[in-house]
Amino acid sequence: MATLQSLAFSPALSHTSHQPRSLLGIASRIVHQSAGSSFNGQRLCLSRSRFTTNIKNQKMSRLCIMMVQPKIQFIQGTDEQTIPDVKLTKSRDGTNGMAIFRFDQPSVFDSSGEVGDITGFYMIDEEGVLTSVDVNAKFVNGKPAGIEAKYIMRTPRDWDRFMRFMERYANSNGLQFVKS
Repeated sequence: MATLQSLAFSPALSHTSHQPRSLLGIASRIVHQSAGSSFNGQRLCLSRSRFTTNIKNQKMSRLCIMMVQPKIQFIQGTDEQTIPDVKLTKSRDGTNGMAIFRFDQPSVFDSSGEVGDITGFYMIDEEGVLTSVDVNAKFVNGKPAGIEAKYIMRTPRDWDRFMRFMERYANSNGLQFVKS
């Protein structure tokens, strides 16, 4: 499981400078680079207070946090538009679990010829990326009809991280939990 967090320190929006900024007496320059990133979230800027002696004649720096809209992808950089049916299982002792995602007529089939092959199952949010390679396509009469992806959680920490993603994904897509 890979996680990617994006935090960047930048000057106030109205000023641009390529000089390193001092943050509480520590010179720092943080550069965020992401090859092939399809970031389409919101930027949230929070003012960072400094010691009162450092404020005199200096511009206030801001802490910018990139807020990513939760999304699912099968091809990196191409968002899946179809909302899946998700079934969860958890062991009795709570140490592991599995999420099974079923997509009927997913939009990835429409664009896979133009963009590329399905490379895995990616759940992306502001905390990072949850990935799985357990992806199976269903074909009816030789034509793609659906996709089933499994995400396995081996620790309670993995379970909690997955549930945070699902809560964000459900809120952004107007979904709700239905107990069977």
